Amino acid sequence: MMDKLKQMTDDMLVTLYLEGNNSAFDTLLNRHQDRLFNYIYFLVRSREVAEDIFQETFVKAITTLQQGRYQNDGKFSAWITRIAHNLVIDQFRVERNENTVSNDEMEYDILNDAKLSEGNIENRMVNEQVLKDVRALIDELPDCQREVVFMRYYQDLSFKDIADMTGVSINTALGRMRYAVLNMRRIAAEKCISLALE
Repeated sequence: MMDKLKQMTDDMLVTLYLEGNNSAFDTLLNRHQDRLFNYIYFLVRSREVAEDIFQETFVKAITTLQQGRYQNDGKFSAWITRIAHNLVIDQFRVERNENTVSNDEMEYDILNDAKLSEGNIENRMVNEQVLKDVRALIDELPDCQREVVFMRYYQDLSFKDIADMTGVSINTALGRMRYAVLNMRRIAAEKCISLALE
């Protein structure tokens, strides 16, 4: 029976599983576990976290299958990878929030000191970190995004000035910066570079 299951397509196995054949799901798991675990581990770089996300991926897959929300379209592998990817992104969000510095418990709030210009220290700290990290990534951005990043962080121009100088609307300039940041995050993740872009 197991040999017969191994010869079936993913979608045939999904159908069998939904009809009550748990061995069909075991076959799916065995078929995809190494590739999927390696994918997760490559992204999170922690065996413990990768194992948790791997388990959660299959729990979520089982739940979705049992709720009848999976489309049998021959793309089970892509579908299960997308679930894993979304869980990895959620994990990164959790880690980023845990690493966020809060001044709620401080008796003296330096970020709200009237003697300091608005956001001066915070802006300088963020800009220094971003400038350092951006140098490694900026050349990989599309030209229009590279231009906005350069003007904003290297020339310290406002988005209004950038819009005026490049002949686009402020919204377009802001959009280009947003996509630049998203692209830099993606490139940084691919190259395992830690970025502090907000």
